[in-house]
Amino acid sequence: MTAFSKFAALAVAAGLAGALPVAAAAQTATKPVDPAVVDAYVKATFGKAPPEWQARIVPDETLQACNKYHNDVPSAEADKIMARELAKVSYPADGKFLGDWKSGAKIANNGRGGQFSDKPDTVSGGNCYACHQMEQKELSYGTLGPSLTHYGKDRKYAAEEIKRAYTKIYDSQALYACSNMPRFGTNKVLSEQQIKDILAFLFDPESPVNK
Repeated sequence: MTAFSKFAALAVAAGLAGALPVAAAAQTATKPVDPAVVDAYVKATFGKAPPEWQARIVPDETLQACNKYHNDVPSAEADKIMARELAKVSYPADGKFLGDWKSGAKIANNGRGGQFSDKPDTVSGGNCYACHQMEQKELSYGTLGPSLTHYGKDRKYAAEEIKRAYTKIYDSQALYACSNMPRFGTNKVLSEQQIKDILAFLFDPESPVNK
């Protein structure tokens, strides 16, 4: 092979090598998904569900905004969301926010509810440990949300902190636009008494959360 032939062969090989990453990138590049296709698929998945279940997959005004901006909403839109959701919060008529912490501990550990397999009389739980650490002796907990260990103690059991926590549980988006936390009260997942019991679990000095 002549020197020129060797040079030509090397040039071709180099060209192919340089083209490989481009070809690979072209093959693995993801195409944008049409939202209408996603909506149609979701509706088809729930097509045989009762009407009240099908209604759950229709995003409300707040979720539509969060979806539109991929949860990174502009500040003006965030203010609208928080004002709209705060108006949905129903505070206890008797002005008492704390229930029974022992009941709250059970609710926090209960992940049942909101499933097709549930009986009509199934009482939903908060499933709090799926995202948070609470009492320290519990070894199984998620980390999507912050640790709530010593929650009340760290906040001096202050009345304003208790009310703020009630608001957060009832409708998280009243405080943080596009929060990942479910809107337990607004969406009727938990009753007012259940929310009070969870608050007691967080704020009662005798609760293991604060030990």
